[in-house]
Amino acid sequence: MKAIWNHEIIAESDDTVVVEGNHYFPESALRREFFAPSDQKSSCPWKGVASYYDLVVGDRKNAGAAWYYAEPKPAAAEIKGRVAFWRGVEVSA
Repeated sequence: MKAIWNHEIIAESDDTVVVEGNHYFPESALRREFFAPSDQKSSCPWKGVASYYDLVVGDRKNAGAAWYYAEPKPAAAEIKGRVAFWRGVEVSA
């Protein structure tokens, strides 16, 4: 699977976990030069508290376009150490 935004591959892996239709990539698959920390947080009743990354490619920024659960609840343990995408990031095989 590849995650692409602004014509750049920002993550690539053949080891993704699909939860609720979202591919969660292992952290090792991220091209870190495109990721910036974000203060954004959200909460899911069964997964826990999500943290976010902003994507920065060239002169464009996509705020909060990647998320992860640093300490997921037990029901979502399989996504620990993994990152998913939205907000215009194309994820495909």
